[in-house]
Amino acid sequence: MLDFSASFFFSLLNIAVLFIVLRAIFFKPLSKFMENRANKIKDEIDAATRDREEAKKLRLNYEDKMKNADVEAMAITQAAKIEAEKLSAKIIQEGKSQAELFIESARRQIQAERHAAVLAFKAQAATLVVAAAGRLLRREISGDDVRAQAELALRELGGGKD
Repeated sequence: MLDFSASFFFSLLNIAVLFIVLRAIFFKPLSKFMENRANKIKDEIDAATRDREEAKKLRLNYEDKMKNADVEAMAITQAAKIEAEKLSAKIIQEGKSQAELFIESARRQIQAERHAAVLAFKAQAATLVVAAAGRLLRREISGDDVRAQAELALRELGGGKD
């Protein structure tokens, strides 16, 4: 059968001591190192998860801001368009007003020139009438006579107006 000798017990004792020494020297630091490494990896995974969630929130926030920026840009464009239309209408209205004033001024000037021309025509006609009448009468007419005849002719030509 098996022969248990002292060398067997001595070998068992050596193995036990070696196990205890190796455990104290290698296993505890190695297990502590492995535990620290596992904790570090877990922390990095947690940090990466938090960073991913934060990045997702930032992306959603950015997308919302971009949508809002589009809406704001459209609102600003619309407001500018309305303002431009108002300004255009105002400029057109001012142009029409100025044109009407210019036309009215031109009408007044034409009326004044027409009135002056009519007066000048009446004066010339009166002078011609008096000269013709003087020739017909073959007598010399004085300046007072010319004036009186001119006024009479003007009254008759003007229909009594003046």
